[in-house]
Amino acid sequence: MLYELAEEAKREILKYSDDYEIYLDNMELLQLDSQKTDLNFAKEEINLGIGIRIIRDGAVGFAFTSDMEKIAKTCENAYLNSKLNSKDENFSFAEVEKLPKIKGTLDKKFRELDLDELTTYLKSVLNCVEDNGCQTTSGGFSAAEEERLILNSNGVETYDKSTGFSLGISINAVKDGDLTTAYDSASSCVYDLDGIKLAEDICNLAKSSLGGEDIETSNKDLVLDYHAVTGLLSTFMSGFSADNIQRGRSRLAGKIGEKVVTDNLSIFDDGTHDGGLNSAISDDEGTASKRTTLVEDGILKGYLYDIYTANKDGVKSTSNGFRASYAGTPSVSGSNIIFDFKNSVLESEIKDAFLVTDLLGAHTANPITGDFSVEASNSFLINKGDKKPIKKAMISGNIYDLLADAIAVGDELKQRGSFIIPKLLLHDVRIIGT
Repeated sequence: MLYELAEEAKREILKYSDDYEIYLDNMELLQLDSQKTDLNFAKEEINLGIGIRIIRDGAVGFAFTSDMEKIAKTCENAYLNSKLNSKDENFSFAEVEKLPKIKGTLDKKFRELDLDELTTYLKSVLNCVEDNGCQTTSGGFSAAEEERLILNSNGVETYDKSTGFSLGISINAVKDGDLTTAYDSASSCVYDLDGIKLAEDICNLAKSSLGGEDIETSNKDLVLDYHAVTGLLSTFMSGFSADNIQRGRSRLAGKIGEKVVTDNLSIFDDGTHDGGLNSAISDDEGTASKRTTLVEDGILKGYLYDIYTANKDGVKSTSNGFRASYAGTPSVSGSNIIFDFKNSVLESEIKDAFLVTDLLGAHTANPITGDFSVEASNSFLINKGDKKPIKKAMISGNIYDLLADAIAVGDELKQRGSFIIPKLLLHDVRIIGT
């Protein structure tokens, strides 16, 4: 079906321009949501849309639609929009490249699922929360299969199909009038999520957070669990965007070849990572996916580029042009960001440190300087395996400076969003008692 729609779009586009890109996306979604233990929302839907970009007289035009009866009008709108834009020689479309082969991103079991089975699955997870003495505040499970086709006037033709499964739970634990909350989630390209283990782990976290003590303001070593790591690293990784570099919005501008983090760490962007949540044969512009070294042994090696920013710097795209949907145009974003540490320490070996499971307000961190001041959630004082819960605290610092001597905690990597990461140990962080 996608190829037939693409051919129709091509016929219409050629009425206006010989330089074009067709982006088609079709997603089938199964979704369940709950409030407490009651399932209050369920849907099964198909979302099909097309985005059209053309370049005419050096100016780019874009239009989109979810109504396949309006493809001709959408192509005309793309042309009309190009007439409103100024000429920009940095716009171009992907060139033909050899596409990689990627494993672990499509699970045929999706075709066998229905809302009844997913309902049974989610209820079993929610019941497990109750059985462990906690209260579910909300939960959700989704399963999706997406197919994407990109064609352009340079002969690029990339078709990809993938699946994704996601489970999230928010809970309360109560004891002697003391209440704590906790949240956790898991995602995978294949239907292998262990919902029972997730429920048991989050209940253990919430219950162990009860009876928290106050903490005095001081500087301490800080251990960030996976969700907490993700919050701060999103700010850090924005500095690798070529768009931010070119706009003067990154602390990493002009530092290629310089040490920017500990020499214990290398960082890669890998859109070809088997089973990666953001793996595909190409990015959303049709550029073949690849593995890009951003940092090697602490030394900055490169930035993330889409085609537009690459043309501005006279380099090649790193295959990092992504869209939120067919209704938007590509911009620079990471795929699977891998933090590879050469050395690690066991959590049971760490003395007198502050452990944070999640952070509130990480989005308020300064994306240019890396400065942050955020609230710690489900936090503990740890000392060689012993844990004492802490009521409330803030942590502040600079993520660039703290990564200068960071080290991995344990050797287990998990993917959270775009990050494939271990837990992190950061030194001399300001812990502010509240």
